[in-house]
Amino acid sequence: MILVPAIDIINGQCVRLSKGDYDTKKVYSDSPIEVAKAFEGAGLTHLHVVDLDGARAKHIVNTKVLEAIATKTTLTVDFGGGIKSAIDLQTAFDCGAAQVTLGSVAVDAPELVLEWLQQFGADKLILGADAKDRRIATHGWEKDSGIDVLDFVKDYAAKGFRQVLCTDVAKDGMLAGPSLELYYELLDKVAKISLIASGGVSSMDDVYQLEELGCTAAIIGKAIYEGKIALKELENYQLEQS
Repeated sequence: MILVPAIDIINGQCVRLSKGDYDTKKVYSDSPIEVAKAFEGAGLTHLHVVDLDGARAKHIVNTKVLEAIATKTTLTVDFGGGIKSAIDLQTAFDCGAAQVTLGSVAVDAPELVLEWLQQFGADKLILGADAKDRRIATHGWEKDSGIDVLDFVKDYAAKGFRQVLCTDVAKDGMLAGPSLELYYELLDKVAKISLIASGGVSSMDDVYQLEELGCTAAIIGKAIYEGKIALKELENYQLEQS
C-alpha cells in the first residue's frame, strides 16, 4: 500500500481543517514546498495536494504552489480542488500534476468527466468520492448532493474509472481512525477498483488495518502535522513494502 501525505492549501499556506470546516483552519507552514521536501526526504514517493481555495472558488487557484512542488521535488503529485473545466484540468497537468482528483464536477457535469476519461485515461484521473453521512458532499464539502456514495462509485466504476479516493468527511482531521466499514463495503461491492483511503488515520495501526482491507493507498494528513505519526515510521513502512 502506498502512503500518501497530504498538503491542503489556503492562501498559499499549508493548513488542515476538521471535518472540512473552513472555520477550523489551522496553519502548519507558510511554505508547502518545504513540507513537500521533508516528505520526499523521508523516502515518500507520492503527495496529495488539495487546493481548498479552488474548491470554494470553483476554479483552480493555487497553481504556483503545485508547480513549485512538481518542479522542485520528485514526488508523484495528485491534485484536487476546483477542477470544473477543461482549462482547469489542463492547467493542473501543465503545472506538473501526475494525476487529478475529480469530485464536485463528477456530480455536476458527468458527461464532461466521461469525456475527460476518454481523453486522458483512467491512469490520470481519480474519482473523488467525499461522503458525509454516506451521501456525496461537493463544493468544499459544503453541499449535499443526496447521492449515496456506493451508488456513485459503482456508477463511475462501470463507466471506466478505476481509482477512487474516498473520504469520510466526519473522520477527516479528527484523528479518530478511518472509516473501515465504508471502505470494506466499497471493496466488497465494487469490482476492480483501486481504493485510496482518506480521513481519520491517526496511527500506524490504522495504516496496517487499511492495508489488510486491501486499500491501494492511504492519505495521511493531520496525524503527521500533529506528531501522531513520525516521518520515520512512514519511511520504515515503505522500506518494509519494498
